[in-house]
Amino acid sequence: MRRSVSFGLAGLLLGCSSTAALAQAAIQPNVPEEGGDIIVTAQKREQKIQDVPITVTAVTGAKMEELGVNSLAEVALYVPGLRIQEQSDNNPGFVIRGITSDSGSAQQGARVSIYYNGVDISRTRGAYQDLYDLERIEVVKGPQATLFGTASAVGAVNIISAQPRAGTSAGLQGSYGNYNRGQVSGFVNVGNDTLAGRLAFAYKYHDGFVRNIAGDPKVANQNQGKVDQDDLNGQDQRGIRGSLRWAPSDAIVASLVLTYDGQRNPGTAFRSRAQAPTGGNGGDYSYAELSGSPYSAAVLGAAKLGLKRDVYDANFTLTWELSPGVSFTTVNGYRKFDSNEVFDADGGPAWYLEFAEDARGDQYSHEGRFNFSGDTYRASFGWNGFFENNVQRVPFSTEEGTYLTCAGALPATTRAALLAAGIPSGPGCVLPNGTVAAARATALLTRGAATAIPYSSVFSNFGTNDTYSVFADGTWIPTPRLELTAGARILIERRKSAYSSVQPNSVLAGVPLLPTVSTGGREFTAQRSFSAILPRFNALYRVTDAINLYATISKGRRSPVVQLAAASVGGVVVPSLQIVPDEVVWNYEGGIKGKVGPFTGSLGVFYQTYNGFQVTVTNGGVTTTQSAGKANNPGVEFEGNLKLGRFLQLFGNFAYVDGKIANNAAYGAYAGDQFRLQPKYSASGGATLRVPAGDLTFYATPSATYQSKEYFELPNSEAISQGGYTLVNFRAGVELMQGRYRIGGFARNAFDKKYLIDAGNTGGGFGIPTYIRGEPRVYGVEVAGKF
Repeated sequence: MRRSVSFGLAGLLLGCSSTAALAQAAIQPNVPEEGGDIIVTAQKREQKIQDVPITVTAVTGAKMEELGVNSLAEVALYVPGLRIQEQSDNNPGFVIRGITSDSGSAQQGARVSIYYNGVDISRTRGAYQDLYDLERIEVVKGPQATLFGTASAVGAVNIISAQPRAGTSAGLQGSYGNYNRGQVSGFVNVGNDTLAGRLAFAYKYHDGFVRNIAGDPKVANQNQGKVDQDDLNGQDQRGIRGSLRWAPSDAIVASLVLTYDGQRNPGTAFRSRAQAPTGGNGGDYSYAELSGSPYSAAVLGAAKLGLKRDVYDANFTLTWELSPGVSFTTVNGYRKFDSNEVFDADGGPAWYLEFAEDARGDQYSHEGRFNFSGDTYRASFGWNGFFENNVQRVPFSTEEGTYLTCAGALPATTRAALLAAGIPSGPGCVLPNGTVAAARATALLTRGAATAIPYSSVFSNFGTNDTYSVFADGTWIPTPRLELTAGARILIERRKSAYSSVQPNSVLAGVPLLPTVSTGGREFTAQRSFSAILPRFNALYRVTDAINLYATISKGRRSPVVQLAAASVGGVVVPSLQIVPDEVVWNYEGGIKGKVGPFTGSLGVFYQTYNGFQVTVTNGGVTTTQSAGKANNPGVEFEGNLKLGRFLQLFGNFAYVDGKIANNAAYGAYAGDQFRLQPKYSASGGATLRVPAGDLTFYATPSATYQSKEYFELPNSEAISQGGYTLVNFRAGVELMQGRYRIGGFARNAFDKKYLIDAGNTGGGFGIPTYIRGEPRVYGVEVAGKF
């Protein structure tokens, strides 16, 4: 449930023939050939980057370090066509070419494939992965069903960790900055050509950058006795990864990766414009007063706002060269996540909309693939199985009089009587000075019999989804200058959904407070099976040895939704089932990539047509999926790198994405609307300067990122949007002893630009949208050493 409940070619460009090939490629270092060309092995053979016939950007771990980025959202700012919104680590939004994948419902599939070492981890509440000790991050754009499976309706993001290698080495780096920001990460690698192991870790912490005055007795009398909440939008994150590589012969390579990722972060700053904190509303970027529920520990699972999340991941990959030009690869994965996030959805001091999201799941996957290569052909075929079992449980806590008053749910005569007593209804239930007038409503409504009536409820949705598929790809090379590729995936899905809820009647209202029907704890179930054929076609033409043209046509699909809830028919509670049709996209694109003198770059254009475009709608804390009709999405992506002499390189990228719902009156409020979370224009650029001076090297990497206006919701609303803005970042320092040690400084959002990363959210479903500010200026010092 959403809380609505390359650096151009300065990075590495990769093409991928399979998830198995991705995992195998991760074992091998990316070695530039003589002359500076990057050699890639993602298609199970060495290729120059311009020989890859699909639109792919990959950012190496070294490039991330150079820019000073260490989260998925930061990396995305430098990749054209990619945006990643980190509302919290439990609730990321992945956006490729304007299409967002962020639903937390266990009944719904993903649009964007997220892979970790070649294994699908796309379920959003389990998808977030910390970035440390990485080989690279790859972003493949456009539907890639034969490569990444059914979830890659618009593309895929693959995170590849650094693999063990022969030799003994170690590294350690740390930083400290404002907001008590401290980070430390490192690795130890030991082994030989036959057996090697690697252990890596990271710990990241910073205080919340939004002050939360809730519970502070110095602020207001109304805070007396409340839990002293932590400041908001902070970080407390840890991770550890162990990797083992075994190569008993030249023909066999096996890799095992075990990972733990965990967060203990404070709450998210859902800031209300309608309900002021004590002292008055200072705007979206001022302090907050999110007090939560007095019964939070018992009802919501934790005494304070915040996130507790644990993720365990295991991946085993084996590649066996059966004979020259013939190999078999198997990729197997298991992932388990368990998270509970407590949040204050009304964004103000009232005990009004207090929710938690308890999300848990297990995922298993297996893929086998045979690959063949010859002078005039390449081919592969294989099979895949993906199995997941997930649950999303959403408990709710409120005080009855406060809820009924703030929601404006009382009869007009009762609202008038409350107003006469100085208690306004609706958003005005919290006065402009932050006094919660509605807190007195229960005493008046019960004539003094009670001063507060606690209320709690819970609803849960479940999803058990099994997917089986077979796939094949073939490439014909009729001449050295031309390659033609065709492939398809045939899949069968079994999607089983379940739903249950406990929604007791309110003492004051006599009915449940949330607009959901109670099953009394009974679990309703529904199951459907679906099938599809997803083809792709690619062409590559070598204009010269350094410049290539490419074109592709591919079909993508987001799975149908077996959307199950409950309804009351004649006083009897029955299952309410809606089958939301699959979302189908056809993608047409072409481009040019290559090298001319000191310039390396690529330019691509695409056009996508959608049928059955799926949107999410939140009402009363419950998020559902609807079909909004047809949509079209034209766009342009550019990235480039210019080397100026020995010491200086310039890099930049640009994306134009104009995705919109078709302007047809039949599509109602959505007609003509811009895709959510996608600016029409985005760009980034910067410079990399490295000046050697004896055993020292001075380095500096200034950069800037820009995005135009974006809307946070569908239908579009000017009140739920963010205008264009630019962020400036800087990193500089000195390396000693030929790069073995480093000391420097960094600044992100150097000019302290104020901007929003989200708006609307669960509060918007109750008529009081909330707003989440972006990261303010962050700066500090860093040190690192390699041993």
